[in-house]
Amino acid sequence: MRRKICVSIVLAPLAAVAISGAASAAEPVRFSPHRAVYEVTLKRAAPGSGVAGLNGRMVFELNGSESDGYTQNMRFVTRMTNQEGAETINDLRSSSFEDLAGKRLRFSSQQYQNDVIVETSQGDAAHDAASNSARVNLTKPKKSKFELPSDIYFPIQHAAALITAARDGRQLIAANLYDGSEKGDKYYATTSVIGKKAERGAEKTKAAFAGADRLAEFASWPMAISYFDPKKVKEDSPPAYELAFRYYENGVTADLSIDYGEFAIEGKLSQLTFLDAAQCADGAH
Repeated sequence: MRRKICVSIVLAPLAAVAISGAASAAEPVRFSPHRAVYEVTLKRAAPGSGVAGLNGRMVFELNGSESDGYTQNMRFVTRMTNQEGAETINDLRSSSFEDLAGKRLRFSSQQYQNDVIVETSQGDAAHDAASNSARVNLTKPKKSKFELPSDIYFPIQHAAALITAARDGRQLIAANLYDGSEKGDKYYATTSVIGKKAERGAEKTKAAFAGADRLAEFASWPMAISYFDPKKVKEDSPPAYELAFRYYENGVTADLSIDYGEFAIEGKLSQLTFLDAAQCADGAH
């Protein structure tokens, strides 16, 4: 059985992910450019799932600023073993650029299995104030144009909105999310649950890797996002997958868990490197 690993990271996250694309005027959301490495292991597998073992690594990198836009790059490689001992290498590669001011998104992703490309997407999307909608111009896997709901959120917009909502004490958020992943022809209806805030300095990390101590300088919240096919929301169908993580207010994700229903994986943050912040035109970072 061929199994595909997919994830919309709030990283966009984990990737993250949406009430308002802008933070409050008092304290705007500012994401720290960084590179994060996660060691991925199998958390559980249901009988009959066809998954006997899984391990891998995910590398996520965020660059840019609120004024210049944000670039995200991710590579997510796993080795999956079935009950017969056969192995499948899944290799997901994605990159995107999001212009917050223009509410535009450029994206590209490729999914490989055993070094053979099985899925790809490439294109751009933008909010259109005149038509009160969002339009997608897809160039791969085939050229097409279509509209998204007017209340759609792109990944960084969603991530900023999650932090804003968490700061405001909100616990439940429903939002439509589009990131151009998989074949780029659909969006997800998401429901996000935000847990109790850990104040700055309150949650000391025990990790020994470089950059871990800086996480204690930022508040964080446990969050969980369920991704649904919008056509099946009213049918009380289970989510396509669920993403749980601890989200720091500077955009770093830790304690990652992804539940695909028949099996679940977890990602342990093993390396964290803070990158130089881009300089905005007004001198802000």
